[in-house]
Amino acid sequence: MKSIVRSSLDLFLRSARISTKIPARIPALSLAAATATLAFSACAPTFAQDADGFRSGDGRGQPVKVMIISMFGPEGQVWLDKLGPWKAIRVTGLSPDYPVVNCNRQEICVMTTGMGHTNAAASLMALTFSDKFDLRRTYFMIAGIAGIDPMQGTLGSAAWAKYLVDFGIQWELDAREKPDSWPSGFLGINTKSPNDKPPLDYKTEVFQLNPDLADAAYALSKNVVLSDSPEAQAARAKFSYAPANRAPKVIQCDTLAGDTWWSGKYIGERARAWTKLLTDGKGVYCTTQQEDNATYEALKRAASAHRVDLNRVAAVRAGSDFDRPYDGQSASDNLLNYAAQGGFVPAIENLYRAGNPLVQDIATHWSEWRDGVPQR
Repeated sequence: MKSIVRSSLDLFLRSARISTKIPARIPALSLAAATATLAFSACAPTFAQDADGFRSGDGRGQPVKVMIISMFGPEGQVWLDKLGPWKAIRVTGLSPDYPVVNCNRQEICVMTTGMGHTNAAASLMALTFSDKFDLRRTYFMIAGIAGIDPMQGTLGSAAWAKYLVDFGIQWELDAREKPDSWPSGFLGINTKSPNDKPPLDYKTEVFQLNPDLADAAYALSKNVVLSDSPEAQAARAKFSYAPANRAPKVIQCDTLAGDTWWSGKYIGERARAWTKLLTDGKGVYCTTQQEDNATYEALKRAASAHRVDLNRVAAVRAGSDFDRPYDGQSASDNLLNYAAQGGFVPAIENLYRAGNPLVQDIATHWSEWRDGVPQR
C-alpha cells in the first residue's frame, strides 16, 4: 500500500459508487477477475442500523477487546466481509476516506488509517484520544500487506514481527557519489560510516513489541493453511532458492517502515543490515511497509496518557510482492511489474487467515486475556 493507481479497476469501483481508493499493489486484473476475487469492490460494508446487542460500556466509551488496524480499503474489507454484523462509529479526526471504526458484538473493531506514515500517525492519535472508546485493555493488531525478502518468505507469507524498524531515518548519498568502500549510499544520521549504529535521537527509529504476544500470535496461527494463486506460484518458480520458491506459510521475522517504495538487491542488503544494526543483532528483516513505526509511536503517546497498553500491540504483514528481483531480472522490472507477481489477493486473504486465530482467541477467551497475555 504505497501509492494510488487509477486504472480500469478504479473506474469500475467508482461506477459502483465505492469510495475505496485502489493501492498500487493491486494487480492489473481484468474487471471480471476483479469482480470475482475482490468482493469488497462490489458492495459496501454491512453495518448494524442501531446499537441493539452492542454494549456501550461504563461511561468510558465502547469497550474493545481487539482493534484491527488496516491501512487501506482491501486490508480492512477482508475483516468486514467475515466478522460482521457491524456498528459504524464515526470518529473525529480519522482519514476522510475512512471516517468510521466498525465494531461487532464480540467487541472486535476494525479501523483503516490511510496509507503512509502521516496518515497512520494522525488516524491513531484521533482514535486513541477519542472518548468514544475504552482502549485501556484493548489488543491492537496491525494487519497489512508488504514487500517481502525472498530469503525469509515468499508471496503470501504472513510474518509476525517482534521489531519495528524505521528505514527512512537515515542519511543518504546518491549511490553514484558514495565512497567506493561503502556498500550503499545509506548511513545512520550523525555517524561516520554505514556500519556505525546511530544515536537514536528521534526516539522512533526502532521499537520492540511484546515478545510474549508475538509468540502467542505465531503459536496460534503457525499451522494455518494460507491462500495462494497460480500467478504467485509462477512468480515464485523464477527464484532458484527457498523460501522464495516454496508455498507460503506463517513465519516470524521483523518489519521495516519507510514511505519510499524501493526495489533491488543493494537497498535490500541495506534493509537487512539496518535491521541488524538497530536491533543489536536481534532482529531479522523480512517485510517492508510504510506505516508501522508511525502507528506504534501514536500508540506510545496514548500509552503515556494511560489510554492504551503497549504490551498489547502485535503486527502481522503478508507478502504481496518481492522486494528484490530474481536472478536475471532487473530491479526496475521487479518494481514496475510488481503487480504481475500475483501476490496481492492471497496476501489480503492471509491477513485474515493468520490474524484471526489470535483475534478469536482473545475475544472468546477474554477472561484469560483481560489482564495480559496468558502463559499457556
